[in-house]
Amino acid sequence: MEATIVRQPASFRLRADLLEGLKRNAARENRSLNNYVESVLLDVVYNEPNEVTKAAIEEAMNRKEYPENELYSSAEEMFNALNEEIDL
Repeated sequence: MEATIVRQPASFRLRADLLEGLKRNAARENRSLNNYVESVLLDVVYNEPNEVTKAAIEEAMNRKEYPENELYSSAEEMFNALNEEIDL
């Protein structure tokens, strides 16, 4: 038998546009607003990235310069470069 989860009422003031967006997302997933907001908050509070992801984030945030050949002006340019690498 599972333990009962104690829920405590809380009141928040949110921007009207944020509340409307939350309601739309909840309706899209066929969930109540309360259930949707609770699941989003649980995800934020309890889902921490693993060590590999943390290292990748740290590397990306601390990288000072990006080699010129890694910069693309469009997605099409990037895909063309990737296709050229595959054809080599």
